[in-house]
Amino acid sequence: MPTGRCHRTVTLLLALLLTTPSVSLPQQKAQQKPQQDQPIRVQVQLVNLFATVRDGKRAPVHDLTREEFRVFEDGEEQPIEFFRRETDLPLTMGLLIDTSKSEERLLGAEQEAAGRFFRRVLRPSDVAMVISFDVDVDLLTGFTGDPDRLQRAIDRAKINAPYTPINPGPFPPSLHSGGTNMYDAIYLACAEKLSREAGRKVLIVVTDAYDSGSRVPQKEAIEVCQRANAVIHFVLIADPQYPRDAGTARKFADETGGRVIEPRNEKKMEEAFDQLAEELRSQYVIGYAPSNKARDGSYRKVKLEATRKGIKVLTRKGYYAPKG
Repeated sequence: MPTGRCHRTVTLLLALLLTTPSVSLPQQKAQQKPQQDQPIRVQVQLVNLFATVRDGKRAPVHDLTREEFRVFEDGEEQPIEFFRRETDLPLTMGLLIDTSKSEERLLGAEQEAAGRFFRRVLRPSDVAMVISFDVDVDLLTGFTGDPDRLQRAIDRAKINAPYTPINPGPFPPSLHSGGTNMYDAIYLACAEKLSREAGRKVLIVVTDAYDSGSRVPQKEAIEVCQRANAVIHFVLIADPQYPRDAGTARKFADETGGRVIEPRNEKKMEEAFDQLAEELRSQYVIGYAPSNKARDGSYRKVKLEATRKGIKVLTRKGYYAPKG
């Protein structure tokens, strides 16, 4: 196995222990003393939060300590078991590019900025995929850490005007006759791809956030993102003659711990991706063992606060407990 791939495997094993709601190892018999060649088996349940903190001028805050954070689950404060600044845990990313008619004039600038983003942000243990969506959803490349391969995939994204018959991509097409299938794209990216990965998982969606053809409802698309522990960021942009749905973008971002960036023109596109790159490399990772040990599959609300005044903490609002 190549050295880089081996490093990612080892690091992802650590990430899995940090991010899986419940990791169970078989239990040692009570009457036996642990031997060097015998496994010590324990029950571990750790909820992991990746948090971005910004000040009143929207600049990242890098110097907070463990003592300055407080975590609440369903209103009950939880002791922090793990804390780290500027985490180097591997990133698993998905870039979703809207190729409907509303993006036609901006697609070139989006492709250039996205390629530059990957060259800046990717480290040897990171991987990314590229998906385009319009009247159907196309996987342009699976997970890779090669910026050149990612750029080639990005460059293959082509505009398909609504209601124009096209060949379906690797993901199932919508049952509808046309429209922009953003919810379907997000659902499939999380359910079919990110849910199988460990560590930090991020989707970046370049779109006007206006969905007009998905068979998956918004609520279900958000839920599958939460179950996959994926953070959704939106670069919200479109030709001025087309509407943008900022409310929908904020709904996905708020529920998963992401953010919405609205570049007003293509000149601001690179700046938007630069902000995301900075954010992904300046996060805090905070882990806690929930006091509620029930394995009932229920949704638990999470609130992360910082005691320092004048700052804003961005993280996911909850998680689904393990079941069974």
